[in-house]
Amino acid sequence: MPWFRLFRVLLRDVGMDLVRHRGQHLLAVLTLASGLVLAGGGLLSVESLDRWVGRMASLAKITVFAPEGGSLQALESSLGRDGRFTAVRRITSAEGTQRFLQTTREAGLMLESLGQEPIPESLELTLRPDLLGDRKALEVGESLRRLDGVGDVVVDQERLSGLQTNARLLRSALSTLGLLLLLGAGFSTGNVIRMTILAREDEISIMRLVGATESFIRTPLLMEGAALGALASVLALLSLYGLWLPVSRGWGGLSPLLVELARAGFFSLRSILLVGFLGTLTGALGALWGFWSTQRAQRRQQALQERQAA
Repeated sequence: MPWFRLFRVLLRDVGMDLVRHRGQHLLAVLTLASGLVLAGGGLLSVESLDRWVGRMASLAKITVFAPEGGSLQALESSLGRDGRFTAVRRITSAEGTQRFLQTTREAGLMLESLGQEPIPESLELTLRPDLLGDRKALEVGESLRRLDGVGDVVVDQERLSGLQTNARLLRSALSTLGLLLLLGAGFSTGNVIRMTILAREDEISIMRLVGATESFIRTPLLMEGAALGALASVLALLSLYGLWLPVSRGWGGLSPLLVELARAGFFSLRSILLVGFLGTLTGALGALWGFWSTQRAQRRQQALQERQAA
């Protein structure tokens, strides 16, 4: 029970200090929230892209296009007997054109200049499960390009592999940027805690005189920093939700690909907990740095005064 009462006292002190210096704390929350929006939002976007690519990899196919003015009727019969494929589906020029229009909203003007059915007919090939790997699928695609009556071959795995490579590069860049932003936000929180310590210097001195330990003095400040981080996390999540909602609903004629990526699990429970943990941890570590740096500066000042007095 004494520990419970002590915890209540600490929470009350934290709440009173948050209200007393709300202007400074608001600035720290906004700084930390902006860092979480940029860093966390970017990393969550890449995670969503990875999840979408993984989902698409299991559905990847090879598409064989007919040459201009050519037909794939004979090739369809031949590939239907090929053991590497579990299904062969013929896509007419009209169906292929309609798919292209649904995928890219800006394609209408391009198609008008090319004619009514500019997309040639094609064969959609489904590989055996053991051939779905990037290397094996590319080898199958190369063998198809050497066949007579083939205009072009598109291997989905090749495009997905490129997306995964770009996603890894983007994740590295965003991780670096996010670390810098969170460091800056942590220092901002630490500066707010330093001002809090200086404003309560007399109170802290009295606490030391009556036997309060450094841990007892430091705990409310760490809780204050963690509370600022938690508030920043909530604000960042609300901001990200405000950005995600119109994209997931497809408002404003957005690309269907962006809409599908937004629906691929951007706001999962794991993502929400990750942003909340990062914000709270950054706030607490920033407060710890603020307390430590203030104590060090005060000790140096005290030592300098003692040398001058001597």
